[in-house]
Amino acid sequence: MRTATLGPEQRTEALARMAERELDVLVVGAGVVGAGTVLDAATRGLSTGIVEARDWASGTSSRSSKLIHGGLRYLEMLDFALVREALKERGLLLERIAPHLVKPVPFLYPLQHKGWERFYAGSGVALYDAMSLSSGHGRGLPMHRHLSRRRALRVAPCLKKDALVGALQYYDAQMDDARYVATLVRTAARYGAHAANRARVTGFLREGERVVGARVQDLEQGGEYEVRAKQVVNATGVWTDDTQALIAERGKFHVRASKGIHLVVPKDRINSTTGLILRTEKSVLFVIPWGRHWVVGTTDTDWDLDKAHPAASSADIDYLLEHVNSVLATPLTRDDVEGVYAGLRPLLAGESEATSKLSREHTVAHPVPGMVVVAGGKYTTYRVMAKDAVDEVVHGLDHRVADCCTEDVRLVGAEGYRAMFNARARIAARTGLHVARVEHLLGRYGSLTEEVLELIAGDPKLGEPLPAADDYLKAEIVYACTHEGARHLDDVLTRRTRISIETFDRGTRSAHECAELMAPVLGWDAEQIDREVQHYRKRVEAERESQRQPDDLTADAARLGAPDIVPL
Repeated sequence: MRTATLGPEQRTEALARMAERELDVLVVGAGVVGAGTVLDAATRGLSTGIVEARDWASGTSSRSSKLIHGGLRYLEMLDFALVREALKERGLLLERIAPHLVKPVPFLYPLQHKGWERFYAGSGVALYDAMSLSSGHGRGLPMHRHLSRRRALRVAPCLKKDALVGALQYYDAQMDDARYVATLVRTAARYGAHAANRARVTGFLREGERVVGARVQDLEQGGEYEVRAKQVVNATGVWTDDTQALIAERGKFHVRASKGIHLVVPKDRINSTTGLILRTEKSVLFVIPWGRHWVVGTTDTDWDLDKAHPAASSADIDYLLEHVNSVLATPLTRDDVEGVYAGLRPLLAGESEATSKLSREHTVAHPVPGMVVVAGGKYTTYRVMAKDAVDEVVHGLDHRVADCCTEDVRLVGAEGYRAMFNARARIAARTGLHVARVEHLLGRYGSLTEEVLELIAGDPKLGEPLPAADDYLKAEIVYACTHEGARHLDDVLTRRTRISIETFDRGTRSAHECAELMAPVLGWDAEQIDREVQHYRKRVEAERESQRQPDDLTADAARLGAPDIVPL
């Protein structure tokens, strides 16, 4: 197997290799579905490549609720097949595929009615647990439990006493969504896939009706490549229709975007040892533990404006604050909000006018010879979507291809993770880092933590935390560029780390220092450092301004005030 390193040299080599000879499969779009698809194809022995116009997971896949879950609310919609499938995937990710990235998380569901609600909700959660166990991959999570009001308030003292008559507690799982996608791409690279971000498809190559590849523009170093492939997979999520338009084909279905926003608040603003799940008039609201923070979300509204930078309006923020404050003894205010992020769910249109009722099931189609389209679905079931997409690809190839094996493929960093975690005290003693810091690294990189520690051994100053974002070491900023494909300051502050939503300054105080750490790896001069910092600060100000606007139209206009960065 090849290295899983995605530095600048590997990116340049990947583009050159993709243009050298015909691939079996070219995947367009590096969200979780595209990344999962290229890994599935590579592990079946196919020659593969993946290109992404911006950064890994820069769209929907970095802006989710960061949950790996079966979808408890889909039980109420009687979508048993989807829940069963998702629960199996949840178990696989926790136990085998990515135990270093996917972790259990408890949720408390407050009951507001005596008698019938405990029976109704309790039956649903019991079925949820039973379906998890029956999948054969659900033994890693505790079973649900019923709590009296007194016990519930002991677990979650933040709740108003009159907001509940009792509660249920159950478990799901969570991960850092953007980090997960980057790890998928790195794993695919280890199995031979060629991967390049900041490489935009500008058109498709055709031979008659057949799609035989794509024209790919290198947005970093300039130039255009013709990448030929026997099959092309369109995995561009909410951009599916736009990508299909490049071949004058809308396809057999339409993808509709639904906006969901989330707030991030400090841990001490909500006194609880468990996450919360609350019912709203439209859907459900989560309060999710997130390191030294809470993530509160989400909304669910139609969106037909800018897809690259969906904007959160003042009305969105007020909606979340109003609903979460309905149960909190000490309400949250705007001043408590550290970060806000907005993402778009790619939903298959035509099933319901209300976006919250659109199915999260996915669809795979072969609209023209040589092109497969995969869309819809939910983060948790990305592996199934990828399998179905590659199964469809196989129909268009002229040779026998092995079956999917990704149930048994561990992501890079998973192998040896548990042994390293057990030895964390010894690692701390050897490196001089605090045990809590070693745990932090292991939870982000798994056994690849040794690569980060090697950077620190080479330059001890990299073992220092960032002054304005001390959850992260300076080495992590460098590592993002040398190993994880980060090309710009925004990539590091927004996706390789979460500094942009975990600090009240939204990363502006860390921007210059991070840019200086990135510069030697990426070959930046003083002018490019300044451009990166200024662009990031303008982006933050545009987002802040959008969040002061009353509605989607004005918020979108404000957010578009900060264009994407273009290298010199």
